[in-house]
Amino acid sequence: MVVVFALVALAVVSVLVAANWYVWRRLFRDTTRGPGPVRRIGAVVIAGGWALAVGALVAERTGAPFWLQRVLAWPGFLWLALSIYLLLAVLAGEVVRPVLRRLPARRAAAPRSEPVPAESARQQAPKAAAPERIPAATAPPRTDAPEPPPTPDGPPDAPPPSPLAVPSRRLFVSRVVAGAAAAAAVGTVGYGTYGVLSGPKVKRVTVPLAKLPRAAHGFRIAVVSDIHLGPVLGRGFAQKVVDTINSTQPDLIAVVGDLVDGSVKDLGPAAAPLARLRARHGAYFVTGNHEYFSGAEQWVAEVRRLGLLPLENARTELPHFDLAGVNDVAGEDEGQGPDYAKALGDRDRTRACVLLAHQPVQIHDAVDHGVDLQLSGHTHGGQLWPGNLIAGAANPTLAGLERYGDTQLYVSRGAGAWGPPTRVGAPSDITVIELASRQA
Repeated sequence: MVVVFALVALAVVSVLVAANWYVWRRLFRDTTRGPGPVRRIGAVVIAGGWALAVGALVAERTGAPFWLQRVLAWPGFLWLALSIYLLLAVLAGEVVRPVLRRLPARRAAAPRSEPVPAESARQQAPKAAAPERIPAATAPPRTDAPEPPPTPDGPPDAPPPSPLAVPSRRLFVSRVVAGAAAAAAVGTVGYGTYGVLSGPKVKRVTVPLAKLPRAAHGFRIAVVSDIHLGPVLGRGFAQKVVDTINSTQPDLIAVVGDLVDGSVKDLGPAAAPLARLRARHGAYFVTGNHEYFSGAEQWVAEVRRLGLLPLENARTELPHFDLAGVNDVAGEDEGQGPDYAKALGDRDRTRACVLLAHQPVQIHDAVDHGVDLQLSGHTHGGQLWPGNLIAGAANPTLAGLERYGDTQLYVSRGAGAWGPPTRVGAPSDITVIELASRQA
């Protein structure tokens, strides 16, 4: 097992080193004439960015002092996102590079005059003047050495003209492609970061439930997941999330895991705005996998203190349907995994049931227990394209609403972001689920 882990780690490191060498080569080596400060600066930037990124990940996982986490998190996590899009942009440049090299070069043409007919030339030519007679006494001495013929570029002793110091076609193309790749990567990460920091947008989805009575038609559940409060997203971001949820005036609020990345001691103040969540039937919480990296028991107690109601493998009977919640599968390592029998085993199956479960993979157990609707998060919608391809392969549903037999699954893309505070192709959201009765 140790040998396998070592081989996998070696393979991953080798791929990372090769990818970063390739980016350095295209951005710095191929755009300069030879060794110099630009190439050295490029090597320092790339190596330093990865040092900050690894430091940020290690500091978060080992519970380093919170001030150190914050110092490392912004540059380190942003470098992770930037390195992805630098690599993708440079790879895309390989398609453009041969096209640019084949474009015809513009050459300066010598001015050409119109041909003159021979007869006109004879008419226009001035008559030759008679040679001047010079007395022999004053005539210049003759020499037998022939005079060297004039050269087209100047007198015989003039130095040849120096060529202009312009880059070669290959160097010019490399600079154009590298500049465009860098601009595209920085613009993509900048726009994706702005989207996260400006706060999640509201998404509205109507979900019909066969067992829902007419009296519950139009019941609104505000679903928020993956807020990821931590060294980057703090109290101000939590306040934006709370204000956005409250502005929808929901009947019930469901916080479906991955609230935090850090301890209650460090992030308690950042989570404090959650106490201002308002809904007619209250706000409920279930754990996500990141809670088990951050002290799940302490956070369950903290959210209860803030006024949220944790559903730890538990169920509550609302006036017109059941609301249940199960722990995340990551809790199994701590003996706190999901217990569907405890949460759903003895319920009245003639009533509609909504289940809060952080990961979409929990849908299969929900189907077995006759759940009508499962609300989940976890995937972030892929967060950073093309991460959606990986997340889509690892989860039954990447984002949105899908049906599995008689059970429907809705997956939110989440409100925040993990690692880089950046989203590309997967905008953050808070979803208002409006339940619809087929009897209405």
